[in-house]
Amino acid sequence: MSRVCHFTGKRTIAGRSIARRGKAKHLGGVGRNITGITKRKFKPNIQKVRAVIDGTVCRIRVSAKAIRMGLVVKPPKRNYKPAEKATA
Repeated sequence: MSRVCHFTGKRTIAGRSIARRGKAKHLGGVGRNITGITKRKFKPNIQKVRAVIDGTVCRIRVSAKAIRMGLVVKPPKRNYKPAEKATA
């Protein structure tokens, strides 16, 4: 299953990580040099939650931001009590 938010559409995106060494010129050095560029991934904070979608309760994958924004409608709590056993 893909890492995509049901509401916001956030998904994994690709980027680069830049490794540098040296001291900045304004700090008295000769400047910062790039020593390597590697690929990396930015992954969204996806959570599995139970939510009410079209009147039914189902599990969906949503980002933490969507949960904080209030886009997820959680199902109501059940106040289930087990039936008392009939005495014979």
